[in-house]
Amino acid sequence: MTLRSVALGSGSYLPGKVVTNDDLTKLVDTSDEWIVERTGIRTRHIADEGVLTSDLAMEAGKRALANAGITASDVDMVIVATTTPDETFPSVATKVQAGLGMTRGAAFDIQAVCSGFVYGVSVADSLIRCGQANTVLLIGAETMSRVLDWKDRTTCVLFGDGAGAIVLRGETGKGDNSDRGVLDVKLYSDGRLHDLLYTDGGVSSTRTAGLLHMEGREVFKHAIVKISSAMEASMSSAGISPGDVDWFVPHQANQRILDGTAKKLGIDPAKVISTIARHGNTSAASVPLALDAAVSDGRINKGDLLLLEAMGGGFTWGAALLRW
Repeated sequence: MTLRSVALGSGSYLPGKVVTNDDLTKLVDTSDEWIVERTGIRTRHIADEGVLTSDLAMEAGKRALANAGITASDVDMVIVATTTPDETFPSVATKVQAGLGMTRGAAFDIQAVCSGFVYGVSVADSLIRCGQANTVLLIGAETMSRVLDWKDRTTCVLFGDGAGAIVLRGETGKGDNSDRGVLDVKLYSDGRLHDLLYTDGGVSSTRTAGLLHMEGREVFKHAIVKISSAMEASMSSAGISPGDVDWFVPHQANQRILDGTAKKLGIDPAKVISTIARHGNTSAASVPLALDAAVSDGRINKGDLLLLEAMGGGFTWGAALLRW
């Protein structure tokens, strides 16, 4: 028998304010056609002033708990993947812990930019399997709008705000890839690629959050190769072939990257969960947002094999196999 980290449920939350591509034409020299052709994005959700990353995380977490059929008292640990925390410290996760009324367990944040949720799956799975926790609330939450230069048309059109969450609990399985739960995770990074995607500020450098800068063409060039390699490594490790995967749940960065990665691995386009047209790139929130969208509309069902992936600043990237 093998201890597995099994998903009990999911949840998500998007701010009410929707910004269309036409809205952005009033801020920068762009057009709906230009944005859609290059990214696939049509709308994105933006948090109002005063709405914090922790507020989005809290709502997504509550919905995941409700979907899982448990309460906050059943949770041992809260992990929040975010690159846009409310404050330098304390963590967003501790604010969620307090907001949920939890008086035990532990809570902390993970910072791996867009790869944060996939990294979080690995961390949660490791803590469950080593006995540090039995039930983990894992959240990806971002207010990327707070680090955007709204005069830079190459970046401000790409990102949005939101949060998604899943609940993972330790359960015993047979030890093969027919088990429900996390089957494999592969994580990578390469700090030499820092200058391709970064913010120009930080606590110890400028004492400000800074604004996002990206070399879009270079990021695109690296993305398909690195993501595909991570996915292949994860499938190989678990003894899975692309044809065995029921749903490909990728980081929602660019529709062309999603299409290119699926094509490179021979994944049926009909199996790709894409929410980028509605949400834009929500960084660490994008994978759980897409996952919950597909759970909510009935595409993802118990027993389905999911392949998750993400790549973000750092560079960081990784892939995870999870049987729902």
